[in-house]
Amino acid sequence: MQPRVTAILVAPGGATHLDRTLDGLSRQTRPPEALVVVDAGGRDSAAGRLSLSGAAQLTSVPPTTTFVEALAHGARLSGSGDADSEADEWLWFLGHDNAPRPRALERLLSTVEVSPSVAVVGPKLMRLDDPAVIAGFGETVTRYGASLTLVENELDQGQHDDRHDVLGVAAGGMLVRRSVWTALGGFDPGLPHVDAALDFSVRARLAGHRVALVSDARVASDGPPEDFGQAEPLGAGRRTRLHRSAQLHRRLVYAPAAALPLHWLSLVPLAVVRSIWHLLTKNPGAVGGEFATALRAAFGGTRIAQARRSLSRTRTTSWAAIEPLRATFYQIRERRVTERDALVARGEDAGDPQASFIGSGGLWVVVLTAVVGAVAVLDLLSQPAVTGGGLLPLSTSLGDLWSSVGWGWRDIGTGFVGPSDPFTAVLAVLGSVTAWSPSTSVLLVYLTALPVSALGAWFATRRVTGRTWVPAVAAAVYALSSPVLSALQTGHLGAALAHAALPFLVWALIGSARSWAAGATASLLFALVAACSPSLLPALVVIWLGSLATRPRGIHRMIAVPLPAVALFLPLAIVQIGRGTWWGVFADPGVPARTEPASPLQLLVTSPETGLNGWTRLLAGTSLPPETLAVVVAAAFLPLALLAVAAPFVGALRRAVPALTLALLGYLTAVAATQVSVSAVGSDSVAVWAGSGLSLYLLGLVGAAAVTLDRLPRVAPPAGVLVAVTSVAVAVPVLLASYVGTADVRPSSGRILSAYVTAEAEASPDVGTLVLTPQPDGTLAVSLERGQGATLDDQSTLDATSQRLSTTDRDLTVLAGNLVSRSGFDPADDLDRLGVGFVLLTGTPDDEPAAAALERRAGEALDGTATFLPVGDTSNGLLWRYVAASERADDRPDPGPLRPIVGVTWALVLGSALLLALPTTPRRRRSRAGVPEAEQPATTFDEERDD
Repeated sequence: MQPRVTAILVAPGGATHLDRTLDGLSRQTRPPEALVVVDAGGRDSAAGRLSLSGAAQLTSVPPTTTFVEALAHGARLSGSGDADSEADEWLWFLGHDNAPRPRALERLLSTVEVSPSVAVVGPKLMRLDDPAVIAGFGETVTRYGASLTLVENELDQGQHDDRHDVLGVAAGGMLVRRSVWTALGGFDPGLPHVDAALDFSVRARLAGHRVALVSDARVASDGPPEDFGQAEPLGAGRRTRLHRSAQLHRRLVYAPAAALPLHWLSLVPLAVVRSIWHLLTKNPGAVGGEFATALRAAFGGTRIAQARRSLSRTRTTSWAAIEPLRATFYQIRERRVTERDALVARGEDAGDPQASFIGSGGLWVVVLTAVVGAVAVLDLLSQPAVTGGGLLPLSTSLGDLWSSVGWGWRDIGTGFVGPSDPFTAVLAVLGSVTAWSPSTSVLLVYLTALPVSALGAWFATRRVTGRTWVPAVAAAVYALSSPVLSALQTGHLGAALAHAALPFLVWALIGSARSWAAGATASLLFALVAACSPSLLPALVVIWLGSLATRPRGIHRMIAVPLPAVALFLPLAIVQIGRGTWWGVFADPGVPARTEPASPLQLLVTSPETGLNGWTRLLAGTSLPPETLAVVVAAAFLPLALLAVAAPFVGALRRAVPALTLALLGYLTAVAATQVSVSAVGSDSVAVWAGSGLSLYLLGLVGAAAVTLDRLPRVAPPAGVLVAVTSVAVAVPVLLASYVGTADVRPSSGRILSAYVTAEAEASPDVGTLVLTPQPDGTLAVSLERGQGATLDDQSTLDATSQRLSTTDRDLTVLAGNLVSRSGFDPADDLDRLGVGFVLLTGTPDDEPAAAALERRAGEALDGTATFLPVGDTSNGLLWRYVAASERADDRPDPGPLRPIVGVTWALVLGSALLLALPTTPRRRRSRAGVPEAEQPATTFDEERDD
């Protein structure tokens, strides 16, 4: 008796291939006896307008119905309910895009006729747009339960025609015995989107039936089942979520009863581990779905109990029977290696239009700047630390260094509980590089700041120019410039780090629209630059907004670029705003240092301080008038400025405008910085360091000049040499500052206070030293330092920008005033309450008579007080010891729950960005990869002969 076949054809809204599939059905050499068309397109759909006759019928389902749900509905509708008539009846499942070859059904039936044990059979699915490429051929699962298509996106050369018995087949084109379909209960309702056909095949295998492939039966396919009814293919994040949800459902259904609790408990921990993996593989869109599917599987909504009962009812064989049909580790590895090699080959074939780093001179510029930088700071290398200007040594242990990060006790002055500066986290990371001596890491910054700046400028410039030598010129100009050299010589460590990181930030932002890794890298660099130079925050936000506006297609990769910086600054900003000093957020991190801000005209030649980059002081003994010197310096800077201004007029407007915008933002930032004073040193207010804005200004000028050099004719090489020579010449005095005695920084042993105090602090770490510093105007600055003295990681802009004294600070100033005056005041109670064990009177220069007079008067007053015992003259000044000093009880307040909250938040945000930024091997394509154009056949699917 000839078997009866009922074809179930599902048509969603916008079923553009329905006519082709119906035509394929009408041309079958062995046509089906009945046809059920399931219309899932809603009102005015293509299927709803069909005129069917004979044994064909039309039914409709809601437009939200999935592919497998519509197939199940059609199967129920076509059933007669007679067990005898269904014994030799077959169901053939087709989607609107599953146009069959003329002999497809004949060959499927031929297989089941000669193999009665086969209950489910599937054809070879071919790409609808390219019939020579296999879209899918058989399905299986890995050892961990993930579904896997055995063959997909391969040119069909008959290499897989020997495949027969498999674990599963796809729903599109599946031919299944109706009696088996009825006995197994059809598709699992808990798998409405993906893996329903695979799960049904597995249950058929466990019920004692076979599942087979027929290589010479071919059916077209235009997409996976999850794209059914979608106007556009699903995004990678949603596709991953659907597959993970199906995998977890099957895992809980297939698991033995004894192992089910263990699987349930592992759902959320596995989601955490897999989320980290998604970040490493640059697939952050899957992280949210990972947790959503885990929670949904753990707490209901997936019909696990119903599916387990159905499986238990129909299962007749053991799981060991299907074990050989699972994908082996070697099969998976071979497939991934093949796909990765194909991706790498395609990338290599594309070629790199840019010259190599070595061949273009980039390496030699980096080496040259490294040598120049080492020579410039050579005198600092005699000691393991650097101090002076805005610098102090770091804490001597990693524990102390990292304890300063986040929310907690700030041991500066009389101490307070609050957030650390974001720059403290940068210092902790730096100090960890040289864990045996954290302060040595600052020396490494001094040695590497120039070559790293050159390297970053080379990579950033390579993005905007095609000439091989232009990036090398740009790297030299940017690295050997006064903003970074002045920052190093004045101890503005954050500004030097920001100068080195800015080119890499621009480089990463340019690529962030196309790459998750570049976007994550840009977010970390954004946070680094902001933490090192908060004055750049407004400019960075404008740059980010400009990137979003000019490249809206990559907005999903760039939208979170400021997130790590927001996380770092949020605690500090909340506290600053709460006490009415919101502008303190923009204060320079580190030790406040006196500077003389440059005028707007001097800023134009990249001089962050008055003195034209040190030329005024260097030539002070000559007869050259200051006006003439200013003209000479401006003339030396003029070639770079002219090339930058000419960039919009050489036919490269799209590259010139962003570069000039950077320059304008940087210059405005520098001008604004010179007008804002948010902290103080003694009695003097201190303006924000303008060098950070000048770094951005110079980077924009260099980029614009590179655009001009890229478009100039033969005069470009000599113009490039002229720019490099004159621009570097502008910064020569700052480069020689250490040798001519104008640098503020100096080598240090790493000890902040005298050896006597340091030795005492080892036994009593909380001992206090009252530091008295006479000011040039005759006033006295007072500070209280604990243990071995204040360190760079102890500094806080909250303290530096405070506008009023606390009660304890007020008592401290009263105590200091009484100590330096002859009176009958007994300081013992105040000294005991504050935990003071030493008093240090720092020395003053001879050219400051008011400060020298105050120093003499204070020394005489302290010598005349019986409470103190003179220790003598130390490297830091005159030292006295409080003879009745006792160890102060630790009365530091508990930082409360904010410390772990801030720490965990920073760890999650920065850790996620770091994982996403880490480079990995090329990922497998989530979308179907096309074959090379040369391999594509010229005929369409309908025109190809069915042999």
